[in-house]
Amino acid sequence: MQSESSEQVRSVVAATDTRGKHRISAELKRLEQETRFLEEELELLDKMEKASAACKEMLSNVETRPDPLLPVTHGPTNPYWDRWFEGPQDSSGSLRLPVKKSLRTLVVKATASDLDESQSSQVLVTDNGSGGVLSSATQEYGSNNVGSIEVDTVTEAELKENGFRSTRRTKLICTVGPASCGFEQLEALAVEGMNVARINMCHGTREWHRMVIERVRRLNEEKGFAVAIMMDTEGSEIHMGDLGGASSAKAEDGEIWNFTVRAFDPPLPERTITVNYDGFAEDVKVGDDLLVDGGMVRFEVIEKIGPDVKCLCTDPGLLLPRANLTFWRDGKLVRERNAMLPTISSKDWLDIDFGIAEGVDFIAVSFVKSAEVIKHLKSYIKARARDGDIAVIAKIESIDSLRNLEEIIQASDGAMVARGDLGAQIPLEQVPSEQQKIVQLCRQLNRPVIVASQLLESMIEYPIPTRAEVADVSEAVRQRGDALMLSGESAMGQFPEKALTVLRNVSLRIERRWREQKRHEVIELPSIASSFSDSISEEICNSAAKMANNLEVDALFVYTKNGHMASLLSRCRPDCPIFAFTTATSVRRRLNLQWGLMPFRLNYSDDMESNLNKTFSLLNARGMIKSGDLIIAVSDMLQSIQVMNVP
Repeated sequence: MQSESSEQVRSVVAATDTRGKHRISAELKRLEQETRFLEEELELLDKMEKASAACKEMLSNVETRPDPLLPVTHGPTNPYWDRWFEGPQDSSGSLRLPVKKSLRTLVVKATASDLDESQSSQVLVTDNGSGGVLSSATQEYGSNNVGSIEVDTVTEAELKENGFRSTRRTKLICTVGPASCGFEQLEALAVEGMNVARINMCHGTREWHRMVIERVRRLNEEKGFAVAIMMDTEGSEIHMGDLGGASSAKAEDGEIWNFTVRAFDPPLPERTITVNYDGFAEDVKVGDDLLVDGGMVRFEVIEKIGPDVKCLCTDPGLLLPRANLTFWRDGKLVRERNAMLPTISSKDWLDIDFGIAEGVDFIAVSFVKSAEVIKHLKSYIKARARDGDIAVIAKIESIDSLRNLEEIIQASDGAMVARGDLGAQIPLEQVPSEQQKIVQLCRQLNRPVIVASQLLESMIEYPIPTRAEVADVSEAVRQRGDALMLSGESAMGQFPEKALTVLRNVSLRIERRWREQKRHEVIELPSIASSFSDSISEEICNSAAKMANNLEVDALFVYTKNGHMASLLSRCRPDCPIFAFTTATSVRRRLNLQWGLMPFRLNYSDDMESNLNKTFSLLNARGMIKSGDLIIAVSDMLQSIQVMNVP
């Protein structure tokens, strides 16, 4: 009995040892497999590093040239850009690109680009459904850590909450002043939709303006906005002084005020206004009408005593520091002396140097009389700015501007309809037709246009606008101007955020109604191309916008280095939003002025296949697009039109 029991124990022990040996053997095999896997991974990484080095050497020696005409082919087939390097290798050691057939694509490709012709644009062309070889350049691109995208915080929130069709197309500009210069106030304006912050060099010191610029830059860096900065020059036209430091003064009907060229230490004598033009007392005559700020206040000249001009207030109103002055005689504007004044004064040149040093995005030039002034300023900026990437905006606010309108707009990077000062030089009833003419001409010439001055003037003092002001804003939106601008409403008004909210809500309402009625515009856009390559870009954008409307796509994607093709798409005013991807932060901010553009900063390659897959991955991860969304994509690297569903 005891021997039988001992035998059973030995049998159990033997069986246990056998099972233990099997477990140990299995574990050893698993470890050997993991070791081989790690060795393969290391070998793959080593090949990728060598390919990267070879690519850099190749790119350093390559002779750049424009691309030849490419045939019609199929487009991107791999929606998983982050899995490129999981594919097997071919006999040459190059990585094979895995294929996903679920991505429906139609691609039309052309030549060249709107970039400098010295830049080459290599592309990856694959056979849809059969895969393709990933070049060493693409291997290097995919191995770099460039998987990030910069998008405006408000834009991202609007897309997530309301979708593509509910995004605002008209851009909004706020003049920064005492009522809106704090960091929290600037942030509140950015949240409400401010795309561009304007600083007016007529008011404040350069130190104050530098502080505002620093706060806007900090706002962009810390809070994720993309607010651009526009600097507006004072101009050399006749204007009032600083009112002795007062923020404003009230002129009542029947009061006598003294306009003088003499200098006074503050405080100024009661009812005294200094004038910046030394010849003022000589030029005016008794009986002339003196208009302040385009007619907001009116005086009649009743007496001249040396450098002093006594004036009777006939139309009372609020006097603001450094307001513009014009005088009329026998119902006509007196402009002989004004025409002799330079467009850019000595102070303006110092302010321009300041703007260049601070890296502003736009410089708006006041009282432009001819295209030569714009050309001279642009050459000056190009010679002094680090990268010459500052756009020049021509302010249309004088008779001279209207006489040379097309040449001025053609020479500039954009225009502003400054209706306040313009209305002081032409009959008031002429202002609406001139505004429409300027807006249409800017669009035809592919220049962004800003409608400015007195949009919501009553909201300087009151929390709601007049119904006439809302109708005026609605008309500007219907005319498809690129941007609307607040002046005193946001600079010194009591309700800057509410005023901006009114602009945003009116813009959204009018744009939505336009889309619901499917009122595709039939405005004829003349060709503006100066070369064959530009003609291709123009035709591609015109066709892409038309396709977007007909197919009711969710968004247009454009990959652009210098912003040109993005602006061509904006010019067409398609129904859907335009996602503009650029590698340069300055270009991204500058595009923030143009109608319908949502500028993103994204590092991308010259390979449209990888760019699209990467973009889909990044935007989908942030909830800004979803699978099935219909997209049309164009590019200035490889001029093409691609229609696809997001995988």
